[in-house]
Amino acid sequence: MRAWDASRIAAACGARLVAEPSRSPYGGPARASIDSRLARAGDLFFGLRGERSDGGSHALQALTAGAWGVLVAPEHAAEAARERAAGAVLEHPDPLTALQRLALAWRHELRAAGAKVVAITGSTGKTSTKDILAALLASQLRTAASAANLNTEIGLPLAILAAPGDSQVLVLELAMRGSGQIAELTAIAEPDVGVIVNVGPAHLELLGSLEAIAAAKAELIAGLAPSAVVVLPHHEPLLEPHLRRELRTITFGDGGDVSLLERRADGRTRIAHGGEQIELWPSFAQQHNLRNLLAAVAAARALGVTPEGRLQVRFSAMRGERLALPGGVILIDDCYNANPMSMRAAIDDLADTAPARRVALLGDMLELGSDAPRLHREIGEHAGARGIQLLVTAGPLAAEIAAGFPGESHQAADAAAAAELLGGLLLERDTVLVKGSRGVGLERAVAALRAAGGRGAGVHAGDGTSLAPAAGSGRR
Repeated sequence: MRAWDASRIAAACGARLVAEPSRSPYGGPARASIDSRLARAGDLFFGLRGERSDGGSHALQALTAGAWGVLVAPEHAAEAARERAAGAVLEHPDPLTALQRLALAWRHELRAAGAKVVAITGSTGKTSTKDILAALLASQLRTAASAANLNTEIGLPLAILAAPGDSQVLVLELAMRGSGQIAELTAIAEPDVGVIVNVGPAHLELLGSLEAIAAAKAELIAGLAPSAVVVLPHHEPLLEPHLRRELRTITFGDGGDVSLLERRADGRTRIAHGGEQIELWPSFAQQHNLRNLLAAVAAARALGVTPEGRLQVRFSAMRGERLALPGGVILIDDCYNANPMSMRAAIDDLADTAPARRVALLGDMLELGSDAPRLHREIGEHAGARGIQLLVTAGPLAAEIAAGFPGESHQAADAAAAAELLGGLLLERDTVLVKGSRGVGLERAVAALRAAGGRGAGVHAGDGTSLAPAAGSGRR
């Protein structure tokens, strides 16, 4: 947006330009931001209204930090213009709508320059699929992708506006909390390729049934232009009522257009597509991410890209990251979020990869409605069937996981208590999965376990001897 002057920015946002910037090395802003504490020189700060605060009241802080300008509601515009220093001041009755309109205008600018957009949604795995696809494309195209969790009605516009003007492809993630949200995000992103990774029992409390969840995900299909491509799991009956004949459809998974032929011990992965074979050496081996890889390959092929060779993927934080602790303990930090589908996949990965004892610290899975107790008990049964040997739960719903688990289990009220409890139970060479819904806050448990491990505390040898170094021993 640096080439866009203040008048063009205002027109794109549907805003009124109250005050021009008095000085700027560029005609327009370098990026959009919504947190005045993180505002920096060249930003266009949007003062969004929140549940507990109004960002417009912090406009002066952003301008003082050197922001190119601020876009705020009318009640904040006069003060900002009066004290603005050098920055531009724009006003709009709804700054969020202005942010979304600017993102759509920038999307049109990128399209005019030839850029394509891939939009990814799903009940689980959408962030990992986004990370895999961005890595697949980056070797051949100038690729921009949603950072972290920029996947909501606020985050998606920020992700689009962060894309450089010479981007050839944008890989965007679409989140869903209820009916209508995917439609709203699709209208902003205007994807050339839409990907639905899967449909599962996430947000059951809000939507009531798997059919309703599928319909909400399928808003992506409904919002695609006739020239677009849709990528779907092969033979997903929940999505079949929402298919559109005029769209080109690529399916992935067993029996689909893109399928896994072979995964060798050395990491070589052969994938079939349209009578051709693709060979990749991905940096990951989890079964659920190999399935996500198939979805990513299908999306790449929809763009005319044939990936090949080594594939190094850096996954977003708290999504299966493996951390080494003293005593050979491996901590799998997968606590960004959880639902029954992703919980089973994480347990399967633990069972398939742990070299010694398999340990799980599992928290509540939220927003599952009246079926929550049963769904939690089934996770406990699945963990037992997959050979998990020690279970610690955090939260009242997660106690139902323990109720379904046939092995040794311990229940804690919250993340902090669970971390303290687990710290006294760990043995050397344990592999520990930490997973639960974000509202449980299990990232605090991960931090506590890492801190305790860093002090050498809480990890014991198989005979119960502490692996903590003796004071002054000099052991490393």
